[in-house]
Order: sequence, then C-alpha cells, then structure tokens
Amino acid sequence: QVQLVESGGGLVQPGGSLRLSCTASTGISSIDLIAWARQAPGKQREFIARTSKYGSTLYIESVKGRFTIYRDDANNTLYLQMNNLKPEDTASYYCNEYKTWNYWGQGTQVTVSS
Repeated sequence: QVQLVESGGGLVQPGGSLRLSCTASTGISSIDLIAWARQAPGKQREFIARTSKYGSTLYIESVKGRFTIYRDDANNTLYLQMNNLKPEDTASYYCNEYKTWNYWGQGTQVTVSS
C-alpha cells in the first residue's frame, strides 16, 4: 500500500504563492501518472493537475498559467507551485495516482484570504 504525505499548505493573501509537496512511501517514481486534487468546503473533490514520469502535464482550465506541477523522482517529491492564488483556490489539497485515485492521504490545507 502506497502512503502519500502532503505538506506546504498555509494561509496566504490573494495574489500570493505557495509550493505544496508530496512524498510517497514507495517512492514517487513508483507512480507513473501522479496528480494533485483539491476539495473545497461543501464541494466535491476535483482533479486539478497531473504529470507523467516523462514530464507530460495536464491542468484544469482554472489553474492553467498559475499552477505548475512537477516531480523530482530522485528526491521522492511531487510539487505543486501555486502562484497568483485566489480565494476560490481555498481547499484541502491532495496528491494521488491519477485516474485510479487509490491512495488518499491527509491532505494539506490552503487558505487564500486577506
């Protein structure tokens, strides 16, 4: 069973930046397609971005140009660089295997507020 641990969340003002991290008990390299998802209060969890082992990425429209997903398999870390944050980005953020969504962790909370 893969255990994923997210970190890096916090409180940030609109327009600010955060970088989230995710590590895997079996190593990020063990997951070909790995993704970030988020869940805002009262809303369903939604996929936001994914990357392959070879760096191919996919984003939802609302984060394109603001968020960047990338991985460092050698250091067992998946990242989500989030710039120009908006209040609607407030959510708990999770990493997981793309499409199977087998390995939900505890998530990391991001709050965007002035």
